[in-house]
Amino acid sequence: MTRAQRTPRQQSLPHTAGWGGKRARAGRKPGPRPRTLHRARPRHAARHPVHLTLRARREAGSLRAPRAYVAVVAALTAAQRADFRVVQYSVQEDHVHLIAEAADAATLASGVQGLVVRTARAINRALGRRGVVWGDRYHRRDLTTPRAVHHALAYVLCNSRKHDAGVPRFDACSSAAWFDGWRAAPAPAAPAAPRPVRAARTWLLTTGWRRHGLLDPGATPGPRGSWRRAAQRRGGVLTPA
Repeated sequence: MTRAQRTPRQQSLPHTAGWGGKRARAGRKPGPRPRTLHRARPRHAARHPVHLTLRARREAGSLRAPRAYVAVVAALTAAQRADFRVVQYSVQEDHVHLIAEAADAATLASGVQGLVVRTARAINRALGRRGVVWGDRYHRRDLTTPRAVHHALAYVLCNSRKHDAGVPRFDACSSAAWFDGWRAAPAPAAPAAPRPVRAARTWLLTTGWRRHGLLDPGATPGPRGSWRRAAQRRGGVLTPA
């Protein structure tokens, strides 16, 4: 005797908005500082220098420690190319500021990516550690006017005074010794090691910024919010990294 087969019936489900709808407190939690958003990078013009910021993870330790700093500078020196040039830099406890020039957007992207990888490997090798060094996507700000470049140079080369008012007039963990635009006193003699920075080629970095005066070595960059708002007003185009 065979058992009669039942016709399957489609069960109804409660209606939802897409993937279950919006949930409270969902998504990546914010860190101690706003993260750089992953958005398409804007175009880059060769005539515009860029201000780049690399932020390190806490477990990487202080980048101003002697072994880490030497590794960073060696990586910067090796990463220089004819079409991608780091013109100025400063190394802080957990981040690095760079002012660079590049021939085009693709060259800028590949140059920075190579620099990021090279410095991370150099730091890990010097400290005998493994793992991720940089904690976020690098930040980029295009400098399109003489005033914006002037402000960026002061911010980068005097950045250590922003974090510690008691530091010397010329930061040893920066390219201050190779900078020829100081107003008051000559910079200290450059170290005998190979020059880590390249000479600028853009008009904005060679001539244009000087219209607003030479840099005061005793200047202290203002709070982050104020300099960002000032840069926006004065022509510094803030862009996602």
